Amino acid sequence: MFASPPFTYLYKETLILLTQMKKQQIEIERSLRSTSANIIWGIISTEGGMGKWLADEVKAVDDKFFFTWGDEWSHHEKRCANTLERVRHSHIRLRWADETDPEAYLEMRMVHNEMTDGYSLHVTDFALPEDLDSLYDIWEQNFDQLRQATGL
Repeated sequence: MFASPPFTYLYKETLILLTQMKKQQIEIERSLRSTSANIIWGIISTEGGMGKWLADEVKAVDDKFFFTWGDEWSHHEKRCANTLERVRHSHIRLRWADETDPEAYLEMRMVHNEMTDGYSLHVTDFALPEDLDSLYDIWEQNFDQLRQATGL
């Protein structure tokens, strides 16, 4: 009987550790400068709307969204998200195609304030504990971009 080479054992240990790490949920909510459900819904649920603030380019095909950050001719990142749930004028829930945590998703939810007749955007996302600060920073940048691009 032959023993596994050390690198194989180390690889398996690393793989086991990576698959057992659970992502943590974060929630962020920001008030929006709009009372129009149609405008906000378009911003969070369409390729044109998401392309204004979430990524440099967004393409929709059936229930999939393809996101590109950066320029094609230089450093860039591409990711695909599958639509898990979509309720008009309420929320959209996506899961990255390469997501390994079965409980992780990205949700953007419109929240109506009856007193002001305004809306806020509630985002739920997931990250590994060591990536939480970076994820908060990314969402702050996204909200800044949303405000600059749309005035919301």
